[in-house]
Amino acid sequence: MIALYIDPGTGSMLFSLFIGLAATLSFGLRALVLKLKFGSGKKSDEDDKNIDYVIFSDSKRYFNIFDPICKEFEKRGIDITYYTMSSDDPIFQEKYKHVHPEFIGSGNKAFSKMNFLHADIVLSTTPGLDVYQWKRSRYVKFYIHVPHAVDDLSTYRMFGLDHYDAILTTGPCQVDFVKRIEEMRPAIKKKELVTVGSIQLDNLKDKLDKAGERKENERPVVLVAPSWGKSAILSRYGEKILDALKKTGYEIIVRPHPQSFESERELMDTLMSKYPDIEWNRDNDNFAILNKADIIISDFSGVNYDYSLVFDRPIIYADTSFDPAPYDAAWTGMPIWSFKVLPLLGNPLKEDEFDDIKRIIDETIKSTNLEKGRESVRNQNWSNIGKSAELASDYIIKKHSELKGETK
Repeated sequence: MIALYIDPGTGSMLFSLFIGLAATLSFGLRALVLKLKFGSGKKSDEDDKNIDYVIFSDSKRYFNIFDPICKEFEKRGIDITYYTMSSDDPIFQEKYKHVHPEFIGSGNKAFSKMNFLHADIVLSTTPGLDVYQWKRSRYVKFYIHVPHAVDDLSTYRMFGLDHYDAILTTGPCQVDFVKRIEEMRPAIKKKELVTVGSIQLDNLKDKLDKAGERKENERPVVLVAPSWGKSAILSRYGEKILDALKKTGYEIIVRPHPQSFESERELMDTLMSKYPDIEWNRDNDNFAILNKADIIISDFSGVNYDYSLVFDRPIIYADTSFDPAPYDAAWTGMPIWSFKVLPLLGNPLKEDEFDDIKRIIDETIKSTNLEKGRESVRNQNWSNIGKSAELASDYIIKKHSELKGETK
């Protein structure tokens, strides 16, 4: 008998490939069901009307990313349609003349509309185009992705960006990652990579500049702001870390990732009922709570960059033994940039240090040795500070002219 040996790295890659193929098949079958279910009805003349520019938002929490672009289109007098899956999206409170918001329903109803949309350009933060329920419409000419965080995009779920036509990157690290993925998947179309900067961070910085002097807290305010999933703080440590934080005597605020209330509802219900004396923040706009916090404790969430790079304060990041298997990070074999730069932004927190968490919080709040680290991270992946919405709009409008054959 001949024994076959597969080294652990190759085995992990093969396993990830298998999972990815299985997921693609599963979602492909689901898409067929959706097409049969929603695609057989008659279409109105309105459905077939072509739209020049469309923003597609799957949640009201992305308003802060899209609104600066809306302001640019409003300023330039160019019409743009804003489709949202949130009936209470803040866009409906705005008094725009050239931005036309519409609630298109949620779930399959919304995706059905998007799957048969007639438009020249669609702009979205939603990953998984042509992988999950949202399929490329044959009547849309160009899809543009806007990242909602300053990281290397490797922690997107597998195949999350493969079927976009362009990505408005925040900086060089995102460009490097996308090119690496395209090398490994030669069948996918090469995307246009345009470095515009971070609309999310620019928007927060603009609010901070206008906010004036910050009021000091009577006692330290600790904000727990995790990502979601099995590798995130609340899933890994839950009650253990919250019990440790309560013992500090500080004001504790927990701001779960919005996806936790969709994918981890049982966990959220359990924790919120057990800790009613902890504030559970679900504000759509995170500016006020970030500005109030003296320190945040997070994991691999993009909020690390919101807080440290904009508010110029150090963070605490918990060791959650991140499992890359469901993410594009499993393909590249490259170190995840987000984890490489965390030591430049703050101090680590290990599970066996929870009993000493008050000391770690106090030392981190007082720390002044991370200022150069924060500046280094800004230089690495936050380009064109303050200009991202303008540059993004320039590109979108120019691309529309090219699609119409007005420019070469």
